[in-house]
Amino acid sequence: MPTITTNDLKNGMALELDDGLFEVVEFQHVKPGKGGAFVRTTLKNIRNGAQADRTFRAGEKVERAMIDKREMQFLYRAGEDYVFMDNTTYDQLNVGPDSLGQASNYLVESSEAVLKMFGDEIVGIDLPAAVELNIAETEPGIQGDRVSGARKPATLETGLVIQVPLFVGPGERVKVDTRTGEYLTRA
Repeated sequence: MPTITTNDLKNGMALELDDGLFEVVEFQHVKPGKGGAFVRTTLKNIRNGAQADRTFRAGEKVERAMIDKREMQFLYRAGEDYVFMDNTTYDQLNVGPDSLGQASNYLVESSEAVLKMFGDEIVGIDLPAAVELNIAETEPGIQGDRVSGARKPATLETGLVIQVPLFVGPGERVKVDTRTGEYLTRA
């Protein structure tokens, strides 16, 4: 692992510290009038998403972690596992549902994703901002259901349940925000 000083920190950089793998969310170099300079950082644990504030001395050495981002295509489910194919090498990779977290609610066959790898461990997944999914089950839409803001539950093809407007019926395709899990529009 390459060693860098805290003076070289940048937002989004990954660090391997004693207590885990972290991403720099924000940093601030502080030079008080009295005493030595220091770097105040906000770090996000890559594995569990928890945020922590940490202060380093200026010039302190830390280990930089190399996170490899691979473009992959989701092929199919094999039991509990999700099977992905690397878009460049065509190698297949079985991924457990615990490694994907909430991202598994938005994966359908042949969808694209970017897997973040630290060595052989999957530490995160980047999805597009919005995905199009079919509605598997909901109450049918009725002509004239245009009440502003009224919503009903709908189960998507992945099993995720979201709130949709009254006029959306079963079998329709909708666009869903992957960051919030909310209905955006009909596709």
